[in-house]
Amino acid sequence: MSSAITLSAATRQNLLSLQDTAGLAATNQGRLATGKKVNSALDNPVNFFTAQNLSNRSTALSGLLDGISNGIQTIQAASKGIDTVTSLVKQLQSVVSQAQSNAATNLPKVSGTVALGTAGEASTTGKSQRDVAMAKTVLGTAGPATGSASGNLGLSASAANQVQLKAGNAVYTYTVGATDTLGDVVNAINKSGIANASVDSNGLLSVTGSGSDALTVSLGATTAGTFAASSTDTALLFGTATTSGVTGGGTSAQRSALVDQFKNLRTQINQAAQDAGFNGTNLLAGDKLTVVFNEKTGGGQSKLDVQGDALTASGLGIGSLVDSAATQPGADFGVQNNADLTKAANALTNALTSLNSLSSTLGSNLSVVQTRQDFTKNLVNVLETGSANLTNADMNEEAANSQALSTRQSLGISALSLANQANQGILQLLR
Repeated sequence: MSSAITLSAATRQNLLSLQDTAGLAATNQGRLATGKKVNSALDNPVNFFTAQNLSNRSTALSGLLDGISNGIQTIQAASKGIDTVTSLVKQLQSVVSQAQSNAATNLPKVSGTVALGTAGEASTTGKSQRDVAMAKTVLGTAGPATGSASGNLGLSASAANQVQLKAGNAVYTYTVGATDTLGDVVNAINKSGIANASVDSNGLLSVTGSGSDALTVSLGATTAGTFAASSTDTALLFGTATTSGVTGGGTSAQRSALVDQFKNLRTQINQAAQDAGFNGTNLLAGDKLTVVFNEKTGGGQSKLDVQGDALTASGLGIGSLVDSAATQPGADFGVQNNADLTKAANALTNALTSLNSLSSTLGSNLSVVQTRQDFTKNLVNVLETGSANLTNADMNEEAANSQALSTRQSLGISALSLANQANQGILQLLR
């Protein structure tokens, strides 16, 4: 049976002190090794679990930063796509502008062959032939201009009290008043938007279409809702016994050459929009982007939904360009038709307005996502700092503690040695 070793009181006291010092040194070394003063729930349950919750939320938010970054890139990709489409639309504007500058030759024109103001009347009145013609009353009994009378063209008030213009699908009718002069009729035609009328120095009336559509000029009257042209009265103004005078618009080879260029640019608009996606999401193809900002679910979740728009040339109101002098239906444009080119220019201007609006919307959403990205980064830093404050050790303090414990341990060993000196004296006597 073994017996316990008997230690003196002084020796036992110094031994306990060394054991306490060794325990503190072990704790101190653990803190120096890990950098933490709380490594488990046993060290400090409240701080440990609070720090763990903060770290868990920080980790969750850090994971969301990848999704937020992808959202930013998706919006930026769409924005770059809009910039490209905008540039292409501006190139289309240049094409239309070139077409408009290369005006089609031989715009439709109805030219008179009979002088409405003769040289004799000009001599009698002391006016130019043009002024004589412009001053004549249109309806009534024909009569020459004299020193006391302006003259009358002699059109029938019952059969030719209206001037009708037709160009393509556009129709304009002007009812001639009983006292209207040729000048009044010319001014009315010039306000039609379909044609422009003038009287030259020889007193000849001509009407030129403002667009490329074939032009018809008729004089007549409306009976029971139906316009009936008067060939006789038309002949009085234009010198021909037909009910209309028509000349077709010419064709511009320069305009025809621009059709393929317009088509190619229009195709590039669609392709640029299709290529503006990022990571499988394309806002310019009508996709929806959802960017999540916090780790919660359901009603507590913070997020931003960005609904894209399917961007196409047709959707922007940019139709096809057709090599035709006729007015095109719908959104298409006839390259040889002046009115259609104006319509094309307006459509492109409206397309740019739509693109600017879409770009502004994306820019606003991008600003929101970037702001939330910065906020999330800062919040992650706050959470990590808060967690560290609860668990991290003060390394300066622990270093000082390490030195103090080392000194304390050395002193303890010395004290233990002194406590054993009495026993060593007895050992000398036994020898």
